[in-house]
Amino acid sequence: MRSSSDFDKVGVLIVAVSRLLRRNFDRRVQSLGLTQAQWRAIAHLMHEEGLNQAALAERLEVKPITVARLIDRMQSAGWVERRTDPDDRRAIRLYLTPKAQPILAEMQRRAEEMMAEALRGIAPSARRELAAALKRMKQNLIDAETDAAETRTTESKNVRRSASTGRGR
Repeated sequence: MRSSSDFDKVGVLIVAVSRLLRRNFDRRVQSLGLTQAQWRAIAHLMHEEGLNQAALAERLEVKPITVARLIDRMQSAGWVERRTDPDDRRAIRLYLTPKAQPILAEMQRRAEEMMAEALRGIAPSARRELAAALKRMKQNLIDAETDAAETRTTESKNVRRSASTGRGR
């Protein structure tokens, strides 16, 4: 059996690698005039065009007002456009513009270079195993968050029910 410190090391390494990847990519796209917030927003919209600002804020782990200002600047630069949701006129969806496509293509090229550098010396089979393990970890954590949210909802309902019947005292 492994000690908990072996597992702690995995978490520390994942955080360190993630930080180094972001820092390395920041350096690589700096000449494109992109901030980290901008390239991350572009990357998310590349994968999920049509997100609303609240969903983008959640993915970027920032407040919605921060994303609103970011999108204002990116819209002024001509990289992003806001469109009304056809199913809900109150909702606004975000889309990359044709002007963003060359930047996106260059970001992808530089990301591929960075990943090739990061994975240098790692056999293809080990890369596949690493990807599979990280996907499994991601799914485990998503499942844990879902379970925790369901538990909180159930507990909240029980507390309200107890309070309304006078048994919660």
